Amino acid sequence: MQQVQIYINDTRVEMFDFEGVTITDTIKDVRDVNKVFTEYSQTFSLPASKTNNKIFKHYYNNDIINGFDARIRVPAKLQLNHIPFKEGYIKLEGVDLRNNTAHTYRITFFGNTISLKNLLGEDLLSSLSNVPEGRVSLFNELSKKANGDPLLHNSTDIETYLTSSQDIVIDGVTYENPIQVPLITHTQRLEFSSNTADDELDTGDLHYHDGGGVHRHGVKWNELKFAIKLKIIIKSIENKYGIIFSSDFFDNDTSFQDLYMWMHRTKGAVSTGSQVTEYEAFIDTWSDYTGSISSMSNNALTLTVAPKPDVLSLELTPNVSDVNKVYSVTVFQSGNIVYQSTTASGNRTFGIPIALLAGYTVRVTSAQAVSFDRVRWFVRTFPNNLDTYDAAFTVAEQFIFNIQEQMPKMKVLDFLTSVFRMFNLVAYVQGGEMIVKKLDEFYDYPSSDSPFDITRYVDVNRSQTNTALPFREIVFTYEGLGTFLAKKHNQLFNKDWGKEEYKGVTDNGDSLTIFSGGVYNYKIPFEHMKFERLIDSNTSGLTDIQWGFCVDDNRSSYIGKPIIFYMDLKTLSTSNRISFVDTVSSVNNEPTSHKPLSSYYAPANSDLKYSQVEDRQSLNFSSEPDEWELIVTNETLFNNYHKNYISSVFNQSNRLTKISAYLPLKILHKYTLADRFVVSGKSYKINSIETDFYTGKSEIELLSDI
Repeated sequence: MQQVQIYINDTRVEMFDFEGVTITDTIKDVRDVNKVFTEYSQTFSLPASKTNNKIFKHYYNNDIINGFDARIRVPAKLQLNHIPFKEGYIKLEGVDLRNNTAHTYRITFFGNTISLKNLLGEDLLSSLSNVPEGRVSLFNELSKKANGDPLLHNSTDIETYLTSSQDIVIDGVTYENPIQVPLITHTQRLEFSSNTADDELDTGDLHYHDGGGVHRHGVKWNELKFAIKLKIIIKSIENKYGIIFSSDFFDNDTSFQDLYMWMHRTKGAVSTGSQVTEYEAFIDTWSDYTGSISSMSNNALTLTVAPKPDVLSLELTPNVSDVNKVYSVTVFQSGNIVYQSTTASGNRTFGIPIALLAGYTVRVTSAQAVSFDRVRWFVRTFPNNLDTYDAAFTVAEQFIFNIQEQMPKMKVLDFLTSVFRMFNLVAYVQGGEMIVKKLDEFYDYPSSDSPFDITRYVDVNRSQTNTALPFREIVFTYEGLGTFLAKKHNQLFNKDWGKEEYKGVTDNGDSLTIFSGGVYNYKIPFEHMKFERLIDSNTSGLTDIQWGFCVDDNRSSYIGKPIIFYMDLKTLSTSNRISFVDTVSSVNNEPTSHKPLSSYYAPANSDLKYSQVEDRQSLNFSSEPDEWELIVTNETLFNNYHKNYISSVFNQSNRLTKISAYLPLKILHKYTLADRFVVSGKSYKINSIETDFYTGKSEIELLSDI
């Protein structure tokens, strides 16, 4: 019998003499390939002793103020014979009373990895902008451009992020292309025809040319949305929750690093209602001043005042039609906020803190478009000289693209779980880090003491050998297959886009479908869009333009699941330039001007930055044609991340062996789930270990080490 010690917040609890503690470690149960997090837990009872009553602050007494909060988990440690064994958390489940007196506390001990689920809870991806003080909010920082100005959903910023790389430096760290714009439309159908006779107003013909004809056609700027790198989401999770992910996968696996998520929160256009924080305008045109001082100058956005005034104030006078509209004022000096008003309306005067030789920049924001007949500086210097500087402007409909408000509606936990399932990852806590590895790589890093020969500790009177094959077929697919081209793929080929149906075969080549067993559906809750490389309808030749069409099979705007994809910056020849509609009518959304683009970000299901198809990771589970090259690629999610494990499970030689053993402390303290156990000269992988520390017996499930 092993002696077990439990510490809660570094205080040792008292235990019943008869109470056993059972810990279960499991890496990936072959009967449930859905599992991605290793976890262990145990519920047990503690006596309501003086020590334990103090720890739990007499929880049974409802009258105690600031008592123990049973809603949260608190840090805990397990020791075996006073040697550290497991760290995790405990949760108080309740108190049992006898004769109206506290008798037993019921608690559950959780291992560290499962605490991740508790930590993330029901939080949505949109919540990742809110980080504790002292940590960087990447969402907030990336909602600004490199110069610090807000990221706007307008034709200028859309064009910039569609056509060129936009590295951002945040807190001294350079993030490569964290936010870009892919050529994915939410309503408009795109095409390409080099025949100038096909010119027609307000079409999705991307061919740009000068000369006769209408020309006002092409992709409209307001059809496009920003996309964010998945790596940024991972870093934002770290910053919000204080998690440190190891570099094994998220930082080193190029297949993951190049992935993006489209910031497509609502159907169709970027929402202009509650999803938009505010309208805003910097006052960038000041008229000549009046008064006796000649030391006021206008430099673009900034009004410089010298010498140091005695009084500095700012007056805003809205147009008579806008006197009831609410607005706020922010004043910057050398890029720093020196004054920020509360909400105001009507004619208002604001006193501004004074700085020597200060250059002041004024920004006005509003929830509505609002016009001002006059914005006036009042500058008074000793003795009583009063000078003014005027401007008139409108806070126009420039929509700030706030990442927080435009993120798809998805739980943080669901996002992480989806990524883990896509790439067949495992996670465990070690040295304060969340170690994340591909399952295949996980088994490549056993402890230095592995393998452990446990033959002499095995209870030979009790063992069991079972088949390791719980299913006759495993189907890998995405939950989201509702976009137009993905639907068409299913209709044409009678098969979901990117779906892999893995069926084992006998030694004779017969399908295992003739045998018993169910079908396991392994679904990923992302949208899997099919992209299209455009053909020039005039020449029937391939263009260098690939795009996505986010509509359903009725060609109506479609929301679906969060869309993930790769992007690559493509340079276009003069004959293949994209016609970009940079201005549309506010009345009927018809194009009023267009311009040529010589580069753009192409969305894809394979990583197009690699020139060779065989070097491109595909987001398909099955071998499908690469949309850019139009040739079948085998660099699939299944082949590269799942096949080794699944094929070993289906291997005819594989067995699931169950044994009982009395493992000594020197093994219990050292083993990891990546290690091998040797029994009677044969090596096994560890599927699960359930150890009762009161009896010292471990129930062990082993997989053949194939």
